Amino acid sequence: MSLLKDSIRDVPDFPKKGILFKDITPLLKDGAAFRQAVDTLAEKLAGQKIDVLVGIESRGFIFSPVVAYKLNVGFVPVRKKGKLPHHTEAEAYTLEYGEAVLEIHKDAIARGARVAIIDDLLATGGTAVATAKLIEKLGGQVAAMGFLIELAFLNGRDKLTKYPVSSVITY
Repeated sequence: MSLLKDSIRDVPDFPKKGILFKDITPLLKDGAAFRQAVDTLAEKLAGQKIDVLVGIESRGFIFSPVVAYKLNVGFVPVRKKGKLPHHTEAEAYTLEYGEAVLEIHKDAIARGARVAIIDDLLATGGTAVATAKLIEKLGGQVAAMGFLIELAFLNGRDKLTKYPVSSVITY
């Protein structure tokens, strides 16, 4: 995991003062690090019965379609309000530096589908909780959540106790 940790850059005071942003763009441009990140995320879900993989905008979109491909399942995007073209279900949430609304197409998740959620970062857990609520509103079951990075000191995992959660790198 040292290759992955060494490929993540700290950016202080972004997007606002007091936030230490974990920048994954150096990891993404390093083929070996990107491959290890994707492979590790996929390995953590391998062997579980997953029907579809949900990726959270925006950096979750980088990993989730590739992991879905490796697991031979479909990919469903969860996007910020106003970005999806068809009928949507919405969920408001709070993150560590503001508020937002996520949406999913109403026909994206079949009733009873086992869904894995992938995102780049678990911080306070607000985005993951909102995504899980969207899946459950549509009748899906959250079977797993996977994150490249977990900021354990923000206790986001505490909000996700009813779901299986894994992370690749923990700070």
